[in-house]
Amino acid sequence: MNFDISHLLNSWEYQPGQVVVRKFVGKDGVEKIQLRVDLGILQMNAQGRPDGKRPFGHPSLLDYHVARLAQYEAKHDGSSEGFSLKPEECAKLQLEALQYHHRYICLLQLEDYAGVVRDTERNLKLFEFVSEHAESEELGWALQQFRPQVLMLRARARATQKLMSEDYPSAIEEIENGVGALREFYESASRPELVEQSAEIQSLQHWLEEINSKRPLSKREQLENDLSEAVRREDYEKAAQVRDALRNLESSS
Repeated sequence: MNFDISHLLNSWEYQPGQVVVRKFVGKDGVEKIQLRVDLGILQMNAQGRPDGKRPFGHPSLLDYHVARLAQYEAKHDGSSEGFSLKPEECAKLQLEALQYHHRYICLLQLEDYAGVVRDTERNLKLFEFVSEHAESEELGWALQQFRPQVLMLRARARATQKLMSEDYPSAIEEIENGVGALREFYESASRPELVEQSAEIQSLQHWLEEINSKRPLSKREQLENDLSEAVRREDYEKAAQVRDALRNLESSS
């Protein structure tokens, strides 16, 4: 058996600073994603756990521990008190989260925004689970510190889905919700000073400004602009007509 993959690397050039990714169907009929990195190629499944494994017979390690918790609560009258994740269990969950991180970065490049939303929400659920049940706050923070990046990527994917259908108001709402979730995270983590320093918040706000500058005006906004222009030109007849149109718009809404 020839283990040398040099021919694959030579035919697929690595490009520093870029996410070089491709999707294909493997010989097993399963859709795969490959990510070109400087020293080789990362390959993952497009669905399910990226490495295709089923820890303890479950779809993922997170699913296994969630099932463990459910069994524990069933034996303790619905209480989770006393249930905890050991340091080595937290470490393995963090490694699993990294697999999903690699995949949603690839999916973002492939413009599979539904997949990005799916995997980012899954990792956020994992972060929350570890934070709630880890033996110590330090173990929980080891994952929670990555929450800002995941929240930003989820907001970008959700908003882009709306932009693809030219639903600008919903896209703007998704971005604003993303900024709000980031602010809430920093405040709940007792780190409000990081709000102004957050690269994730700044990125979303800059994007929001860009969208607002390019999006088509709503009927109300167009009428308001027309009214301002009519008043500026002292065209009071036109201004009166525009005011009537605005009143009709308000009464019909």
